[in-house]
This record gives sequence, C-alpha cells and structure tokens, in this order.
Amino acid sequence: MTTSASCILAADIGGTHATFALAEITNEGPRILIEDSLASREFQNFAPLLQQFLDRPDVKPARDYIAASCFAVAGPVKDNAAVLTNLGWQVEGDAVSEQFQLPKVTLINDFQAAGLGVSYLPSASFATLQAAEADDEAPAIIVGAGTGLGVCMIVRSGDGYRVVPSEAGHADFAPTDDLQDKLLLYLRRNFGRVSWERVISGPGLMRVFSFLQDSGLGIPSKQLLEATKHGGVDPAEVIADYGLRKLDPLAVRALDLFVAAYGAFAGNMALGSLARGGVYVAGGIAPKIIGRLKEGAFMRAFTGRGAFTPLLSGIPVKVVMDAKVGLRGALGVAFKNSAI
Repeated sequence: MTTSASCILAADIGGTHATFALAEITNEGPRILIEDSLASREFQNFAPLLQQFLDRPDVKPARDYIAASCFAVAGPVKDNAAVLTNLGWQVEGDAVSEQFQLPKVTLINDFQAAGLGVSYLPSASFATLQAAEADDEAPAIIVGAGTGLGVCMIVRSGDGYRVVPSEAGHADFAPTDDLQDKLLLYLRRNFGRVSWERVISGPGLMRVFSFLQDSGLGIPSKQLLEATKHGGVDPAEVIADYGLRKLDPLAVRALDLFVAAYGAFAGNMALGSLARGGVYVAGGIAPKIIGRLKEGAFMRAFTGRGAFTPLLSGIPVKVVMDAKVGLRGALGVAFKNSAI
C-alpha cells in the first residue's frame, strides 16, 4: 500500500484473537484500508504482536502517516496502562508510543470499545431477543462472553453518551437452581472463589460440560470426543456446535445450563443499573449460539425476578451480531484523537 494520507491504527486485543485495522482519515470518518486478525495467545506480550502487524509489507509505507492509535484491551485500564486479564500482558500506552514511534496511543477497555462501537452499527447488526421501547435518558449496558466475560454501561452525558467500563464479570457467581448450586460447589473445589466468568465464557462452557460429565449426569458421545481431538479445534466451540445441532445429549445440557446462567447474569446487570436504555449482548459466543438464545431460556432467566419481572420485561434486549464492534469503537477513538 502506498499513501500520503493521514491514517489511524486500531486494534481489539482479546484473550484469543487480536484484530488490527489501519484506516485512512476521510471527511466521512475512518475508511479501513487493511485489516488482519492474529492469534494473541501465540505471542508472549503485546509488542511482538503489534510488530508483526506493522511489519506487513502493505502497512510499512503508511507508518509515517499514522496520526493516532487506539488499542482496546481485555482488562481494566488506568493511566493509559493495563494488564490483560487472560493473557497477563502488561501494556503501557506511552511506552508503546515511544517504542514504535506512534503518536497519540490510547488504551481503552475492550467492552468500553464495544459500547462505543454499538453507536456505529446499523439496525441490521442486531438480533432482537426482547422487543421493548428503550428509554433514551436511562442507562444501557453491554454484556458479552468470549474468552472472558465483559460488561460496560452507557450513560447519557450532556448531548451525548459516555461509556463506563466495568469488571462485573469477575463478581461472585450466584446460582439460581439446584443444578447450579452443584456447579458452584464443583468449581469451588478447583478455584476457591468462583466468579461469573468461570461459568460464562468459552472456558466456562468447557467447565460446565466437565461438571456434568464428572457428576454422572451424562456421557459424551464418541463423535464429540473425536471432534475435540482435531488439531487447532476449540473444544468449547465443538461442544456449542454439538449442543446447537442436538448431536450430543451432554452437550445439549451443558449449553442449556450455560444459556440460563448467561441470561441470569445479564438480568442482574440490568437490575444493577436499571438499564431501561437497553441491554446489548455482545462478545464472540452470542452470535454463534443465537438460535439457542432465541429459544427462550435466556430471556426466562433474564426476566425471572419475582416482583421485578415486569421491570425487566420492559427492557429491550438485543444481540450484537457484528463481531468487530470493539474494533469499530477503537477506530472511533483513534479518529477523534487524530483531530486533537
């Protein structure tokens, strides 16, 4: 690529994948020129990951024209620095700026980026789980499971909105029935303290499946076991796929338990913020299991709150089907910073 136009650099750095984008600055906003997804777990820290993208032959000519960068990272950000929860990487924006000669490097939480990115999405990018009228003056929330479990809140601020990051995914797991009680005890033996993320995440689905198997509540089929042994395959994705297609009874039950816990967690977050502005379910898992989410178990767990069921039944709930919503948010921050 050859360019003399000003560019911005953005990335959404998750515990499994990192998606980078180099975009040209235009009057209409950022126009993506180059996009690439890398396996973040294959790198020891952030620097070589970033270096690999910057060393692409089509990116090198643009390096001198990058006006601002924003990296969305899966972990809490303070003073433009973060430790990525599921990778253990320590990233400092100022150090990245100095090492790579990149101006205006900003770090933001990945779900803060998702919250910002939602505003850029067309209506076709959402799947509705519960139709209701949103209160534009009230908070909205985004929850999402992938490698981890993210949460953020969107609140009105002046004429616009402000996205408030959160680490609520690491709050204590709260069972809602006898089976989930047993799951809590099972996980407590392994982890001591059990957070929601231990259950609602890709690794969490694996733990739910193992719990059911170890508790004598099902035996996985030979086909499923063989499928998980293939190189490069994510066992959690295999379990989700077999559960969705009802090819394995234990996978079906694991997915059912996972979905019920997911809905309960989303309902808790909606109660905690009175999110009459809406609940957005993002992350890498929800779009892949949208068929199961639409079957009703998610929303029954979301709304099943006794006296507060009517309140939660009046909140719109949508699944974000665009997996790049966080990248879009990071691009928006870089674009804004490029003009400062």
